[in-house]
Amino acid sequence: MKLTILTLALTASSLMIAQEKAPEPMPPNMVSAVIPVKTLSGDAFQRLVRLLKAFKVSFSADDRLRTILVYAPKDIVEQMKRVVQELDRPGSEAAVGRNIDLTLSFLRCSMKAPAEPSVPLPPELESVAKQLRAATPYKNVEVWDVLPMRIQEGKQTEQTARLPGKLLGANSPPPTAMIRLFPDAVSQKDTGRSVRFERFNINFHIPYVSGTFQPGQGSLVPTQYNFMDVGLNTSGDFKEGQKTVLGKVGLDDDSAVFVVVALKVLD
Repeated sequence: MKLTILTLALTASSLMIAQEKAPEPMPPNMVSAVIPVKTLSGDAFQRLVRLLKAFKVSFSADDRLRTILVYAPKDIVEQMKRVVQELDRPGSEAAVGRNIDLTLSFLRCSMKAPAEPSVPLPPELESVAKQLRAATPYKNVEVWDVLPMRIQEGKQTEQTARLPGKLLGANSPPPTAMIRLFPDAVSQKDTGRSVRFERFNINFHIPYVSGTFQPGQGSLVPTQYNFMDVGLNTSGDFKEGQKTVLGKVGLDDDSAVFVVVALKVLD
């Protein structure tokens, strides 16, 4: 009998504890929702979060998962979804952010020793040239051009640059570089800030000799030129304060151009 009474007492106690821990029913008109963020990240994601705080409801945001978890009245949740849908795109108020100073250094490299003593490299590029000489067959490294640019987070930038000098003699047309960039987010990491580029394209328009015209009167033989289009197409993160070799474009069998990227985020 005592065992039965003890068993009933324990059962009743367990039921009371279970009833105490039972979740409260959700209030009428309150819903929870996960709102995905498809494009914004880094600082752009945080700007979106700050804008959503104007709704004054409970929500949490995760930049890595690109999600916003909200618990609020149904009409507020629908309004927040519409705001995210409007701002979660390139060029929106949330996407456009900080200015970035970008420097592109074009290094002309050759396997042959220069005919004349080459101009010394700037000190900030000497370490890059040392790495190129050690890792590639190109031993002569010269600065072809340095192009500073002011770009903006969340906005596409396009620019065409005329590169200095004549590759094929005094009468040859100049080479050009067509640049298309899309820096979609500035991110703060443990090791510093980085800029994530969705698109980083540099296309070179390089002249080459395609033949000569029939000589006419006089001693000059006009040369006929054509153009080849070669380029670098990439994406990814570039760390602030660090020089990054973007890649190599071959000019001929013995020479190539390497593009070096450096950037600074303006506060």
